[in-house]
Amino acid sequence: MTSFSSDRCSFQNQLHQTNQPLDATFLLFLIVLGKILLNILTLGTRRKNSYQNFMECFCVSLAFVDFLFLVSISIISYFRDFVLLGIRFTKYHICLFAQIISFTYGFLHYPVLLVSCIDYCLNFSKLTKLSSKCQKAFYFFAVILIWISVLAYVLGEPVTYQSLKAQSISYQCPVYVSIQSYCLSLSMMIILFMAFITSWLEVITLVQAIQITSYMNEPILYFPSSSLPSYTVNSKRTLLPKLIVCFLGTWLPFVLLQVFILLLKVQIPAYIELNIPWLYFVNSFLIATICWFNCHKLYLKNTSLPIDPFVNWKCCFIPLTMHNFGQIEKPISIIIC
Repeated sequence: MTSFSSDRCSFQNQLHQTNQPLDATFLLFLIVLGKILLNILTLGTRRKNSYQNFMECFCVSLAFVDFLFLVSISIISYFRDFVLLGIRFTKYHICLFAQIISFTYGFLHYPVLLVSCIDYCLNFSKLTKLSSKCQKAFYFFAVILIWISVLAYVLGEPVTYQSLKAQSISYQCPVYVSIQSYCLSLSMMIILFMAFITSWLEVITLVQAIQITSYMNEPILYFPSSSLPSYTVNSKRTLLPKLIVCFLGTWLPFVLLQVFILLLKVQIPAYIELNIPWLYFVNSFLIATICWFNCHKLYLKNTSLPIDPFVNWKCCFIPLTMHNFGQIEKPISIIIC
């Protein structure tokens, strides 16, 4: 494994330099602690009936790595200079760990999105029929493999190594800002904007006519319509505004935050930017996209899609003449995403 020189590495914030590394270390401690509390709050408020999937497992692993990072900062800050397993640790290793964590987090966005997309597509198409234990084992090893692969890339990639080495020589320790998260956020906002422009009239109409009711003791969004055949004609165009309403109904504040960050070109360190709320936001966007591309399968009786931990994708499209949900076992037009 490639070793990095950290003898002359001192921590400083990316936007400003400080001559007091202990103060900067304490600031880093507060930031990571706040992120961990946010992780715990997000995991605690998610819907409990969401089944096990890759994104869920990765979010748990991210919370665990953040906790290990906080413990490492705390131990090094408290003892300042100690030897563990033949390795001497000093306050300068805080900078080294922060840089490695930042580079690792910065390269995780694309792999996590790709594997999660493959996972949802396989589960939706039901190409793989594994038991619950086998699925959990598969997700566990997939998460471990991604962490090890990205960390090995960071430690072995020559450009990254030279960057870390140059920063240590110049007495500076800037943290990495991920280009992957910027591109991903920009792409999502452009797609969402184009989708909204395409169907903004339908979205406004739906918001005005939307009703919240219950079906089988679960809340659903009821979108009234005049006749059943209209659901199957040009179904992608029909489904798009309903997906937008469901998505923005939950994530509108987060969407506005992303627009604010992109417009002002705010540079956020990678160890902060990769967080559990962001991953669940991407997860909801991914589920909505899969629903839209597979809209022709949504009306099949035995079709079921992943349950989102935050967005209620259960949308009931039933004609105005059908109001008595108790008389039917399962309406043909129920969508369970």
